[in-house]
Amino acid sequence: MATLAVTQRADLTDAQWAVLGPLLPGSRLGRPPEHAKRTLIDGIRWRVRAGAPWRDVPLAYGPWQTVYGLFRRWQRNGTWRTVLAGLQGRADAGGLITWDVSVDSTVARAHQHAAGARRRGDLQAEPPGGNQAEPADHALGRSRGGLTTKVHLACEQRQKPLSIVITAGQRGDSPQFRAVLEGIRVPRPGGGAAPHPPGPGPGRQGLQFPRQPRLPAAPRNPVHHPRTG
Repeated sequence: MATLAVTQRADLTDAQWAVLGPLLPGSRLGRPPEHAKRTLIDGIRWRVRAGAPWRDVPLAYGPWQTVYGLFRRWQRNGTWRTVLAGLQGRADAGGLITWDVSVDSTVARAHQHAAGARRRGDLQAEPPGGNQAEPADHALGRSRGGLTTKVHLACEQRQKPLSIVITAGQRGDSPQFRAVLEGIRVPRPGGGAAPHPPGPGPGRQGLQFPRQPRLPAAPRNPVHHPRTG
């Protein structure tokens, strides 16, 4: 009985590529690349979905070095973030984003090899790079589950992610609440202002930033204690 090849089961459809293609950077001048950009992106998506090492990416997507090279290059120059912003803006323009935002977090165990990572990222063979600063602790911390990382995520009611913050596993949720909401930036077509985290208003449900906790006021009539006079 014929079965669908595992390398094709979750590849981009023609309809998905028609949306994604215009958001990607143009090809470089000179000799055309040996492997199509769509094929390499399918290879990246296969690796992310399967969680396998880069060396195990099927050869049908091209050499794993080429697949990884494209992923890493776009990570360092901010292309992935630009693509995500473009897709979010398109979804917002089509009314596909519900602006009732939920914020939550989850903890992931770090791989055992993370225990030997350099404490200074600038001394690594390949510095982290990217358009965001690498956390000083590499988002690794000790918690009850061992060496862990915590992912703080904001999403709208149709389960589309809007913002993400990565911290060490022992970090609390409340201190990151403001940072997660301030990370929501969805561009509007025509250069309009990007919507900020919604606030309370007529006819809509919004979120408010948590206020600083206040200590309880001292009682007006303190109880007399014989030892203190």
